[in-house]
Amino acid sequence: MDTVAEDFDALVAAADDAVWIVTTVAGGHHSGCLVGFAGQVSIEPRRFLVALSKQNHTFRTAMAARYLAVHLLRPDDRELARLFAGTTGDEVDKFARCRWETGPHGLAVLSDAAGWFAARIVDRHDLGDHSGVVTEPVAAGTPPSAGFVPLRYDAVADIPPGHEN
Repeated sequence: MDTVAEDFDALVAAADDAVWIVTTVAGGHHSGCLVGFAGQVSIEPRRFLVALSKQNHTFRTAMAARYLAVHLLRPDDRELARLFAGTTGDEVDKFARCRWETGPHGLAVLSDAAGWFAARIVDRHDLGDHSGVVTEPVAAGTPPSAGFVPLRYDAVADIPPGHEN
């Protein structure tokens, strides 16, 4: 690996961004995964970008979907993160292994998440090994209180992905 790549990786790792669980539904089929690349990309109109790995089951479902639910996690939600990161919907019904309810637009809303929002997909972009899904929030659950600290990438970096890299 070259020095630029190593330095870039170290800089990004130092930022230790929050991780999110994204759920979606298409054709009556629910899917979800842990996402490490996501964030707000516009203030007005509000836009949130989710980068989905092209290798995972959720990517395939999301390409046919019109909405996503995006869930914020607490540091003690590591097992929920492990379920959505370390298993694949090709082999496991993740939703049979966690608490959820049907939310806006038929989306699965995870009952144990710290907070969530539902969003309409407004655009998709090829980002290399990920697809960028630009969304517009249409509904939201109760947000966490002030001073909330989310589950961060460093806490889940050791979870092997449920799909091939």
